[in-house]
Amino acid sequence: MKKSIEISQNIETLFGTRDENLHVLEDGLNITIDLKSNSIELEGAPRDVGRAEQVFADYDQLQRSGFTFNNGDLNSMLRVLMADPKATLRGLAEAGRQRSFGRRTVQPKSVNQRRYLETIEKYDMVFGIGPAGTGKTYLAKRVNRIILARPAVEAGERLGFLPGTLQDKIDPYLRPLYDALYDMLDPEKVDRYLEKNVIEIAPIAFMRGRTLNDSFVILDEAQNTTSEQMKMFVTRLGFNSKAVITGDITQIDLPSARRSGLLEAADVLKNVEGLTFVYFDEGDVVRHHLVQRIIRAYDDHKTRVAEEQMLLPESKSGANGKPAATETPVGNSVLRPPEVESKQ
Repeated sequence: MKKSIEISQNIETLFGTRDENLHVLEDGLNITIDLKSNSIELEGAPRDVGRAEQVFADYDQLQRSGFTFNNGDLNSMLRVLMADPKATLRGLAEAGRQRSFGRRTVQPKSVNQRRYLETIEKYDMVFGIGPAGTGKTYLAKRVNRIILARPAVEAGERLGFLPGTLQDKIDPYLRPLYDALYDMLDPEKVDRYLEKNVIEIAPIAFMRGRTLNDSFVILDEAQNTTSEQMKMFVTRLGFNSKAVITGDITQIDLPSARRSGLLEAADVLKNVEGLTFVYFDEGDVVRHHLVQRIIRAYDDHKTRVAEEQMLLPESKSGANGKPAATETPVGNSVLRPPEVESKQ
């Protein structure tokens, strides 16, 4: 099927840099888009051509209503559309407008992110589990208070004694939460909200003994909570409050003897009514495009190492089934097993 549609004013902005947005439509819908002097020709299956035509119509209506797309949001929305046949460009754009908060609009950039925001609106407690950069912590909600908590755990380092007041000591651990706030709100507004305790940022240890009413509570880096800390946190929820627990189970910095509270919660709470779990993967990463590739490379390496370890006992066995001699490093040299003379 071929369908020709006229190009309206400013529709060229839909095309994207080097027509990247058109390529998303072509690949996702398996259609061909041919640009004419004053029209666009669509060719493909009737249903797919109809979806593409609806995208152009929605974009035109959004432009006429004064809607503007920022920071690659349009490309991200188109990718969501390709993954979800029920979604529309207008619906995604208006949903993002409703979630506008300060100088940022919380716009889902993948199907999982869209599901994440929808479940947060539906459930009072949501666990978001996935790799870094998938947007787990980038949230907003109209409530009386926003409380951001984080475990104060060093990421593979031992920083030793930190000078200053208690706040000075814990601030380095909470800095990512401050960064997200200053990115979403004007700095003056953030400082004012922090001063008035409308926004509270604290280590998870400060949550003990409290009941959090009329609040939106976020626990970040939950993979670094202990079992006791996680149980304490999920039982703090008060009336008219929501809690979101986010974490990356591939980056646990707890001592090896301690089990992650997030892993335990995923087992213990999976069948509890009223809360839900949303899982992300590298396809949901919204940082620099290299981050997706880096995460995939680490996952591949982890799988490769696991496979090699499974084969290790066989490779280290001699012909008689006994372990073969190995080289043992000592300092900067290598301690080799003694030579064994063969008996004639």
